[in-house]
Amino acid sequence: MIGEHSSKQYDHELETIRSKVLLMGGLVETQFLDAMTCFRIGNPERADRVIAEDDEVNQLEVALDDACSHLIVRRQPTANDLRTVMATIKVITDLERIGDEASKIARTSKSLHSRGVPGLNHYEMVRTIATSTSDMLHDALDAFARLDGKQALQLIAQDAVVDHEFKSIMRNLITFMMEDPRTISSALDTLWVAKAIERIGDHAKNIAEYVIYVVEGKDIRHTKPALPAVTLPGA
Repeated sequence: MIGEHSSKQYDHELETIRSKVLLMGGLVETQFLDAMTCFRIGNPERADRVIAEDDEVNQLEVALDDACSHLIVRRQPTANDLRTVMATIKVITDLERIGDEASKIARTSKSLHSRGVPGLNHYEMVRTIATSTSDMLHDALDAFARLDGKQALQLIAQDAVVDHEFKSIMRNLITFMMEDPRTISSALDTLWVAKAIERIGDHAKNIAEYVIYVVEGKDIRHTKPALPAVTLPGA
């Protein structure tokens, strides 16, 4: 009976942590979407809000890391249970870094629009990669919530599309800067934003890898797992 009670208490505590992780995920997802809105329309008040929300995300990271550490000490989980807790800690770290990248986008947006920089349509340059990455982040959180290994694999495959889109943006921006030096300032800002978006895609992929680690017990980081086929833009 004692063992059964302890197991139920562990399950309850872990589920509480997972719920708060998903809350944190919802916060950074909103941060990213709001940051991209700032980049599109140049709303400084919303940009300030995105930046301020990063403090809340950071506080959640500290609280959740502490909760996970206490759970390990108190319940001493083994095998799959320990794997789940360790993967959750890593997910928390990636979510915090997504919040950092969203804050970078918001700061760049404020700078770009405050200067009234003329030149290329900066938002249209990154619209496609932003949509792809937003979908990846949403799917990563969904896969984590449902511990869906199949969805996680499909998401990992999509990272190749985001990487391809970033390289295409970089080539286009270099061309703009070479042809018209007046676009250099806005092109560099747009490049920093595109890189932040690409990094958010990397963190979403990491979350998917942790889902597979929990579900299948396999660490596929730095390996080449069999992934679903994807079609690269322009291929």
